[in-house]
Amino acid sequence: MTLSDNTPRHLRSPQDALLDAEAVARLLQVPVSWVYAEARAGRLPHVCIGRYRRFRRGTLEEWIASHETGSRR
Repeated sequence: MTLSDNTPRHLRSPQDALLDAEAVARLLQVPVSWVYAEARAGRLPHVCIGRYRRFRRGTLEEWIASHETGSRR
């Protein structure tokens, strides 16, 4: 899918790409059922589009960073 020239610039970034639950499960290396359960519980950031849940890649990367534990150099 390509974005037309009419698409706002802020939606053209790969960070703004919307992922489905299967792609998120692969990214996080967890079961798809876990992705849906965490989204329903409000613990995983998502966008509702009708009955569908989609996940913005950049927001997920920020969420992952905020959940990192351990020492940082």
